[in-house]
This record gives sequence, C-alpha cells and structure tokens, in this order.
Amino acid sequence: MTRATSHWDWLTANGYDAAANRNSLAGLDPTLWRQMIVEPDQLRQRVGMALLDILVVGVDGINDAWRAFSMAAYVDILLDNAFGNYRDLLGAVTTSFAMGSYLTYLSNRKANAATGAQPDENYARELMQLFTLGLYQLNMDGSPRLNGGQPIETYNQADVSGLARIFTGLVPATNDSATPARYRQPLVMNAALNETGASSFLGTTVSGGGMAGIKAALDTIFAHPNVAPFISKQLIQRLVTSNPSPAYVTRVATAFADNGQGVRGDMKAVIRAILLDSEARTLSSATTAGKLREPVLRLTGWARAFGVTSPSNGWAIGDTSNPANRLGQSKGRSPSVFNFYRPGYTPAGTSIASAGLVAPEFQITNEQSVMGYVNYMYGLIANGTGDVKADYSAILTKAADAQALVDEVNLVLAAGQLSTATLAAIRGAVDSVSATATNGAINRVGIAILLTMASPDYLTLR
Repeated sequence: MTRATSHWDWLTANGYDAAANRNSLAGLDPTLWRQMIVEPDQLRQRVGMALLDILVVGVDGINDAWRAFSMAAYVDILLDNAFGNYRDLLGAVTTSFAMGSYLTYLSNRKANAATGAQPDENYARELMQLFTLGLYQLNMDGSPRLNGGQPIETYNQADVSGLARIFTGLVPATNDSATPARYRQPLVMNAALNETGASSFLGTTVSGGGMAGIKAALDTIFAHPNVAPFISKQLIQRLVTSNPSPAYVTRVATAFADNGQGVRGDMKAVIRAILLDSEARTLSSATTAGKLREPVLRLTGWARAFGVTSPSNGWAIGDTSNPANRLGQSKGRSPSVFNFYRPGYTPAGTSIASAGLVAPEFQITNEQSVMGYVNYMYGLIANGTGDVKADYSAILTKAADAQALVDEVNLVLAAGQLSTATLAAIRGAVDSVSATATNGAINRVGIAILLTMASPDYLTLR
C-alpha cells in the first residue's frame, strides 16, 4: 500500500512547525505512534520500523533546531523506501541531515596536512559494521567464513580511513534554520571540504570526490557478498524469528542477491521471501523458533486490536523508553547507533545461551522492565492516556462468558498461541470477578487482556 501521509506532512498539517516548537521535540512521538497504530499500511510500518532498528538514528543524538522534523524526515526515508531497493535506501540515508548529524559527518572536512586533522570516520565505520557488511565475512547462510578456524574480518582500519575520505564535504542544502525546511532536503556537496584525491577501501580505489565518489563508494559496498546475508538475517530477526535456520537465511539472502530478474537489493522480493517462507508460515514448538515480542509492538498490537483512537489527534503516549514505568523502548529514541538491543545478544547464564541461541529483545528485559511493562499496560488498558483510549464495546458483549471472552482475546492479541494451561488460568482470574458486579464486565475484559499480554505464551511470538 502507498502511504496515506508522511510524518513530515502530518507534523506540518498539525502546526508543529510553529516558531514556538523550535528547539523542542513536539509532535515526534504523536506522529510515530499514530502511524504505527492507525495507518492501514501496516506492512510498510513494520518493515520501516525494522529498518530503523538496523539503520539507527536516535533523536537525542541529532543536533539541530528542529529535531522532531529532522527525525520525522529520516523515518519517512525508511518508510518511503521500505518496498524499494536497498541501494537506493543507502543513498537516501547517506544524504539525510539526521544521519549526517547523528553520525557526525555533517560538514566533514578533508585531511589537513598542516594541522594533522583527519576526516571524521564515524559514518564510514558504522556504514560497514552496522548498515551493510558486519565485522566478519559471511557465507550466504549467515555463518562466518573461517580461516584456520577463525572468522575473517570484513574490513580493517585502513578501509575505514579510506572510506572516510569519501564522506567529506556533505553539508545542508541551505543555512536557513528559521523553519524546518532544510532538514528534509538531501545534503549537498561543498567542494572546498571534499577530498578529491584517491581513496582506497575494500580493494577498490575511488578518486575525483564529489557526489560521484560517494555513489561509487556505495555501489562498491552494496555489491559486497556480505550485504545479502547480513541484512537478510537481521530483517528475519525483526519480522519473524530470532534464530532462523541457515537454510532460511540462504533463501532470503538469495532473493536479496537476485530477485529472479537480475536485480539486487529488491526489498519487495526480500520481504516476500521472509514472510512467505515455510519457517515463517508454520507454528513451531521447536526450541529454536520464535522471538520475544518487542515492547512497542505489544502496545501497538493491543491498540489496533481494540480500536484505540485519539479524538484530539494528540496521541499522548509519549516517550516510552523508561524501563521502570513504561516499555523500556520507544521508536526513534534509540540510545545509541547499536539500537535498544543488538541482533547477536544472548542473555548470559540462561538455557538460551547454553543452546547457542540469540535473543536480541532480552537485552532490554530484566526484573525492573518486566514489572514496569505490566504496570504500565495495566493503566493503559484500563484508562488509556490523555484521550488515547480503546473501544471495548465489541469485546464487552462477551464479558459474561469467560471462555468466549478469553478465546477472543487469545485470537486477536496472541493469534491463538496461548496454551491450554494459560487459558484456564486466565479464565479463572476472569471468573473471580462477577459479571454483574459494579464495573464487573469491563473489569473482566481488562483482566483477560492484561493477563494475556503478561503471559509468556503471548510474549514469545512463534
């Protein structure tokens, strides 16, 4: 589906570009939550948020007068290119003001022999390490290539330094920060800051500088054999399962490398391969299957299931990254370029670690965050926040019948994944409140929803 409206246009239409909002984040959280909850293009939203977990920008790391707009423009890039080509996405990300500010290559200067100053290497390093290649050379199934039993490094410091020379000279299109306009415009080249001499990396030499040099560098990186398995596996982790089989990764990476028509990086082909694969379409009881639902998607799943709206269009959910009393995660607010959690994270001292598996979302999961999540959702389910409230009118018709009520909640929230024992426990809790008591019906509904969302059967997506 095409997008109904961009984040940028929504912010503008709702007056967030008023001078009073300069140097504030007003509007950012409302527009992100609104699109994730009510827009009909949910596949695009999910893929866009998965890309934001990989091509990370966190708004607190952006330095400008209109951070809400620059972050919105960046998320728009991810959503607009979610079904496009990964190479085009890399180009748009590279010339994004938000990324340039976040990874400190905005107005990056060429080397100065007199002072010894060297170009900022931040983007060059993260572009290879996090956005395209990874640290070690990979087979198509995502496993590391070995030499003498040891993984082979993908690049070295010389490659970083050589690539950094190419990403010099990118500056904002205008100097006017009185309005947000320039934060949506792609960065342009300032020849005086740009390195035009030969720059070598990954066995390639680029010379001449300018935007042509950046294009050549991105083309070289995009053609690297690591990109297909490195990005494909992470997208599988974000959309389906934390520990995809080598065969699953291979099938998706193969679609990335060639969509069947000789095109590399076709996101439609990649997403189709991920979501229509047999490992994605079959409910599995295998210990390697599934993933912990990330907290934001628990909230949005509840909100969509029960018709949450915000009549004022204020969407006052806000920043939910506090683990003590909210979700421990909030889209657009990653604390570092490594996201809220890393794709290779394994919780130490657990059976997951003993089995050699990863569980990325557990990096933001601990005793404090579990309690914070349940308490926060308790209040949200019961009362909403501001005028952000659910419509329980349909589910209330089942309130008097515990089995019908719990079965419906199991269906719409957990896709029928709750175990027999969990269903029985929740029904017992529901029946502890009389349907005819004061507020009995709505309390029974709240109990069914909250206990479902707190149950391991729901939290573990299979």
